[in-house]
Amino acid sequence: MLSQEKLQLLLEQTQEIAKSVGAFIRKERQHFDVQKVEHKGFNDLVSYVDKEAERRIVEQLSELFPEAGFITEEGTNSTRAEVYNWVIDPLDGTTNFIHGLPIFSVSIALMERDEVILGVVYEINLHECFYAVKGGGAFCNETPIHVSKAPNLAASLIATGFPYYNFEQIDKYLAALKSLMQSTHGLRRFGSAAVDLAYVAMGRIEGFFEYNLNSYDVAAGSLIVQEAGGKVTDFSGGSDYIFGRQIVATNSIIHQEFLEELNRIWSA
Repeated sequence: MLSQEKLQLLLEQTQEIAKSVGAFIRKERQHFDVQKVEHKGFNDLVSYVDKEAERRIVEQLSELFPEAGFITEEGTNSTRAEVYNWVIDPLDGTTNFIHGLPIFSVSIALMERDEVILGVVYEINLHECFYAVKGGGAFCNETPIHVSKAPNLAASLIATGFPYYNFEQIDKYLAALKSLMQSTHGLRRFGSAAVDLAYVAMGRIEGFFEYNLNSYDVAAGSLIVQEAGGKVTDFSGGSDYIFGRQIVATNSIIHQEFLEELNRIWSA
């Protein structure tokens, strides 16, 4: 088990890695050539920037903590270890990046077996670094952050992510959007799940939900939300949100009401 001192040192070093890779991504965006975009699948885009960013992150984290394995989006290193694994999304919001929309981030988490113990989300355009270690609270640029105190859905702003290649649940999803449009302050779609989660932690939005996500989309942000006083579950209220491909994150106060409304539609 890592000592608190070792974990804190890893957190500081991980922030620096996220910021340095974020600077590389920011620089590449200035002269990015859309012709260099590749398709991993339908509407699933990747660029040399994603791949190079991940290579840099993996290389530096390997030096910091050699005994840890990796779960990565682009497959730079997919060798998992028994106890500790880094979970990395080098550029969360690739489609935004490609189109020049200024919300995309670097997301890095460290898991101890099945528990996230460290999380860093660096929003590149606003230079906002959100971070947390298990039991240590949540921060943005060295300032403690906390979820909002909105008392119910009616007083809440909700974020989500639209499905872009798996449309099996599209009718349920659209029904959920219709309901939430009429029962909340509104819906937002930022295009980076890691940023969505960071914004729940910051109190900018009260809730976030999405399905068909991967572990590297949500691992870091889910810890930051919880350390900021929020609650994170899967759609059923369980704990299978890292690998279960569905997540609900809220300020905790509205969580049960949100789940009930979501499942009223999702289970119909």
